[in-house]
Amino acid sequence: MQAVWLENNQISLRNVSEPKNPGEALIKIRKAGICSTDLELVKGYYPYTGILGHEFVGEVVDSPDKSWVGARVVGDINAVCGACEACLNGRPTHCENRTVLGIVNRDGVFAEYTTLPVKNLHRVPDSVPDEMAVFTEPLAAALEIQEQIQINPTDRVLIVGAGRLGQLIAQTLALTGCDLHVVARHTLQKNLLTARGIRITSEEEIQPHKWDIVVEVTGSPDGFNLARKAVRPRGALVMKSTYKGEMTVNFSSIVVDEVNIIGSRCGPFEPALQLMEKREVDPTVLIADEYNLKDALQAFEKAAQPGVLKVLVGN
Repeated sequence: MQAVWLENNQISLRNVSEPKNPGEALIKIRKAGICSTDLELVKGYYPYTGILGHEFVGEVVDSPDKSWVGARVVGDINAVCGACEACLNGRPTHCENRTVLGIVNRDGVFAEYTTLPVKNLHRVPDSVPDEMAVFTEPLAAALEIQEQIQINPTDRVLIVGAGRLGQLIAQTLALTGCDLHVVARHTLQKNLLTARGIRITSEEEIQPHKWDIVVEVTGSPDGFNLARKAVRPRGALVMKSTYKGEMTVNFSSIVVDEVNIIGSRCGPFEPALQLMEKREVDPTVLIADEYNLKDALQAFEKAAQPGVLKVLVGN
């Protein structure tokens, strides 16, 4: 089968063997999405060799549990052991032995087929088209913020960054009724937010040390510095970015201001599917283009262009 292979910070389209993992479901990929993590992996932020990709919607073609065969599915990207200290204490996404789809020791979804444990799978409602379902993983990541921190209508919330994930975070946080503002640079980003009634602010307009909750989703040191400047004493700084290399941070000011720094990663799939089923969010507005798997290298080139949001790869 064809697949997008990453090795030594170079991607190529290869012919590889169809995956065979005993005890796991075999899934034919219908659509997969390129996200910022994929682009950062190509740049070398984490040492990974294998098939890229973790955002997908597919169809189960074989499974130990035959009731799943034919089902249209999405899947949690962390495959866990269930027996380590983290798993036994309710922290499975931090399993000490986990593999992560297209990121850590597990081939991903920019391919014709992939495999996952059946317990990772979620059925996609019939009313949710593939173009929506492929966003389940990043939408779940956006919802993880509300799993970690309570957001009230009286809270002043600032999102720094309005790219692929920032747009989804904005759509989900807007549902809380909070006083939400987003820092956006590109015209398309601004237009998408304005269309949903979400307020835009410029970097120059941000009042320092006044925001109850600040979400940093730029992946850049400048974005972090802006977010740090904005959050109030005893406020919450939610980190949704992954960074290549190290940053210089004034931790003394964070201690003095008693800022709560919250790392935020994977999130709940079922609430994400429900939001799309109810049409309370619409991630499809982020789709910039779609390519066939045979043209996946061009898809990556397109996704890496400034201001481009979601690029899909289909079979």
